[in-house]
Parts: sequence; structure tokens; C-alpha cells
Amino acid sequence: MPTLLVVDDEQSVRYSFERVFASDTVQVLTAQTGAEAVQQVRTQAPDVVVLDLQLPDCSGLEVFRDIHALDPKRPVIFITAHGTTETAIETMKGGAFDYLVKPVDLDRLSQIIERAFEAARLMRVPAVLPTEDQSTDRIVGRSLVMQEMCKQIGRIAPQEVNVLILGESGTGKELIARALYHHSRRAGKPFLAINCAAIPEALLESELFGHEKGAFTGAERRRIGKFEQCDGGTLFLDEIGDMAPGLQAKMLRVLQDQQFERLGSNETVQTQVRVLAATNHNLEELVEQGKFRKDLYYRLNVVTIQAPALRERLDDLAELAHYFMFRFNRELRLDLRGLAPQTLELLQAYAWPGNVRELQGVIQQSMLRASGHILLPEFLPASLQRGLAAPAAGPRADAPAFELERLVDTLLQSGEHELHKKVIEAVERVLLGRVLAHTRGHQAHASEVLGINRTTLRLKLRSLGLAVDKVVTEGEGEES
Repeated sequence: MPTLLVVDDEQSVRYSFERVFASDTVQVLTAQTGAEAVQQVRTQAPDVVVLDLQLPDCSGLEVFRDIHALDPKRPVIFITAHGTTETAIETMKGGAFDYLVKPVDLDRLSQIIERAFEAARLMRVPAVLPTEDQSTDRIVGRSLVMQEMCKQIGRIAPQEVNVLILGESGTGKELIARALYHHSRRAGKPFLAINCAAIPEALLESELFGHEKGAFTGAERRRIGKFEQCDGGTLFLDEIGDMAPGLQAKMLRVLQDQQFERLGSNETVQTQVRVLAATNHNLEELVEQGKFRKDLYYRLNVVTIQAPALRERLDDLAELAHYFMFRFNRELRLDLRGLAPQTLELLQAYAWPGNVRELQGVIQQSMLRASGHILLPEFLPASLQRGLAAPAAGPRADAPAFELERLVDTLLQSGEHELHKKVIEAVERVLLGRVLAHTRGHQAHASEVLGINRTTLRLKLRSLGLAVDKVVTEGEGEES
């Protein structure tokens, strides 16, 4: 449960925060002095702190420095009623999340606190490479294409280079960005994310670079942008393919020189930010169409990571489904313990145009409809029950060959050896997995379909580490 600490000497303010924000999903803590606030941070580790600048025993700036020393990644939002916004702005340069002037607009405050909780989650909940620890957000999958991607993350994360993450919607591009951050040398510094497609151009420029008082209508005071807030840390620009052309030029300068001007200012601001960018667009096509700057594309494309579509790694589907079941069992207080074989078969037959995000939604929805301890086919959405495979987003007619070509290219670019063995293993893993799913684990039938004897099939399954829920061989009964 996210925790909000409100530090203010006015009882009415503390009471208002408790009434508005305390709920079944958010815990609100309060403190009326600086010393009490620092103690609460030490013992309770709140996710977000709302801090008044004027406290009875000390300045809010002193409290902020103490909080920042304990954990520089904890979002702190300043509030003030004494016109000291310039001081608050200077503190934001040192890592504060935002500031507000009393009386506070409730809607704006709610939005800022929601963003702060999201920033805290991005920085605190590790996105890690494959592991048995299911208490974190982790990259799930042991297929060859995922192994290669994770090795690439491991090589790139410690390097001070910009990274472009490509992939369809729902493939986990944010998770890849967070893994790069958590395994980087900047893991102790801020990580901020912004969706370039969700914010109008004029507001996006202000969000990124900040603005001076009077820079545009409604700009009542100076604002510090994400590049300044994130100095020394990592900035994730999601959906950068939707960035307006006018803003792309300013982005190019930041990437080249690590400097920019706030809106309405001629003062140059220096920054040291690592940029991770993601898009589901084909940037090369946008460059050809004149919708994306070629020089910006080259600056972003120092290193590229391709997030594979779920249909390209269906042998990870069972592990993904069980991972989401574990998470939702904990979050929804349910007790589902597995998937029926027919359920898994229907999941594997679907095209997953929404990729892993769609699978996550399907598992959650199905678990909420389920009764008993096993997820049966009748609990799935109607389209999956009917075995209707929705057309995937823009599949190529030669998709299997294209995927194999991409795997070979990935192996070549990564400098791997024994390519023949690895590619053959990848092909056999998909082939054997799909055939066994088709025969429902019947090895004798599978060996007939494949045209190999059962001993060879067993040896291949063992060498590839493929498990079969229920294995039946003629004349041998069942074995697990």
C-alpha cells in the first residue's frame, strides 16, 4: 500500500490530507515538526512526502536535506504560504519533485501526488532480469529471444549511452527501461518517466524543459522541468515517435550538448541525464516521411533493444500466465493454483495483438470470474473460449522466416558463437512445444507427427528443458 507523509504544523491541513487521501489503497501519515518528519521517514519509509517550508522547529529546506540524505529517490512535494517559491525552486534543482503555493488546488494536488506515487514505484520496485523472486516486477521468459534480450540489457545497463527501445504496444518497453535503470550506475539517482503522446506539444515542452514566469498564459511562476529535476539520473521518454517536430530540435540539442533553455528564458541550463526512449512506431519510416528528424533518430539510436511480441515467444506464455496468477493471488487475495491444460491450449492458440499487457488483463479478468483452485477454459473471455485468434498487429506474410532472420541477426550483432546450435535449439523448442501442445502431451502421437522415435523425442525434451504437464506414451501408462 503506498504511504503518504504530510508534514505541516497546521492541524487543519493534516486533517484535510487524511480526509481526502486516506483510503483502502493509500496510507496517510502526519508530522507537525521537522524532527518528527525525519523520524517518520526513518521508521516508516513513506513513498511520498508533502512538506511545508515553514515548520515550528526548523526550515522545511533543512528537513528536505535530511530526507534527501536518507534517500535521494523519495519524491518530496513542497507547499508554502509565504511566497518563498524561488527557494522551493532552487530546492527542486536539488531533487524535490514539485512545489505548490497555498491555498492548494485539490485537483492539481491529486494529480501531482498520483504522479509522485508512480515515480516512487518506478524508482523503488525493481525491474529485474529473470529470477525466482516473484516479489518484484521482473522480466519473465526463458525463450532464446528473451535470453538474448536480457544479456543485451546486462551489457548495456552499466554503459553511459542512450538507448532506444522498440516494440509493439504491450510488450514491456517500460519494464526494459526500468531494468536498464536498476542495473545502471545511476540506480541511486532519480528515474522519471514521461509519455510524449499523452501531453500536448506546448505542455510537453514545459514538462521537459520548464518555463519562466509569464512564458505563456497561465505561467504564474517559474517551473523546473524533468531534465532539470532528473539531473544525474535517468529520464524515460515513452512514445517518442509521437513527439512534435518543433520539439524534436530542442531534444537534439539536449542529447548533443546536455544543455537547454527553459521556455521564455535565454539562460542556458546544463544537465547530465541519461535518456532511454521507447516507441511502437517504425522510426525509419517516419524519418523517410519527414515526420521524425534523421539526426535525432541517430542520436537516440546509439543502442537499440527490440522487445519481442508475445506471439514470437509463445513458449514463455505458460510462465507468464503463472507469474500473473501469483501476483493477482496476492493482490486480490485469491487462491488459484494452476491452469487447466485446455486453458493453456486456448491461450497459446490466440494471436495476442495486445501482447503481454493483454495477457495480464485476461488472467486478471479470468481469475475474478473463477471458482475453485484451477483456471478452467470457461473462465476465459468469450473470444478465447471460441478459439478466435484476433489478427495480430501488422503481421508479415513471412512472419516465421522474418522472426528467424531477426534471431540470427541478433546473435550476429551480439558476437555470439555456435550459431548453428543455438538457432537449431530455438527452432526445435518452438516445434516440439507446439506439437506437444497439439497432442496434449501424448508423446507417441507427437513422435508420429514429428517423424522421430520416442527415445529421440525424450532426449530432445530433456536437453531443451521442456516440461510436459501430462505425458502419455503407448503401453507405458502415465509418467510425470
